[in-house]
Amino acid sequence: MRSRNAFLSLRQAEDGVAAVEFALIAPTLALVLMGLFDMGYTVYANTMLQGAMQRASRASTVEGASNLLADIDATVETEVRRVVPDATFTFTRKAYANFSDVGVAEDFSDANKNGICDDGEAFEDANGSGTWDRDRGAAGLGGARDAVLYSVSMTYTRKFPMASLLGMPEKVTNEATTVLRNQPYDLQKSVAKIGNCS
Repeated sequence: MRSRNAFLSLRQAEDGVAAVEFALIAPTLALVLMGLFDMGYTVYANTMLQGAMQRASRASTVEGASNLLADIDATVETEVRRVVPDATFTFTRKAYANFSDVGVAEDFSDANKNGICDDGEAFEDANGSGTWDRDRGAAGLGGARDAVLYSVSMTYTRKFPMASLLGMPEKVTNEATTVLRNQPYDLQKSVAKIGNCS
């Protein structure tokens, strides 16, 4: 009888229930919070990258900017490293004659109608590379009035270790891009030539 009373009183006891419930919920809560912190940090880092890149891209549209590219890129790195100190950066610039040319392949006459530039078909070498390219942009700043695609890629290690438990990669890569036209400090120059596909 005594053991039965002890069992009934144990069933009705509520002391420590909150601690047990918290112990059950705490791991899930920690994962959710770490995920939110990681997502917030990633968004903030990307916003910093976008803002710094936009300011830097304006500076690279003026005449003589080609002599200042290292300084312009260093400014982006300095601004973003205030938030993401361990970030590594990759900067690329491609120049196009017009905004509508960005990311477009060079024109070619598809004589055999196979969708590939081959068999000596003529093509317009818009970027002066000597070969047909799927992107007609020329590396660098280009010249006056050219549209320049400025891209910055940033890679850094996640700040919150819980991401690996969820199968997320340890490294995060953010990319920011913008297209601006160089100022009209001169007449626009073209490097386009006619070539033949091999």
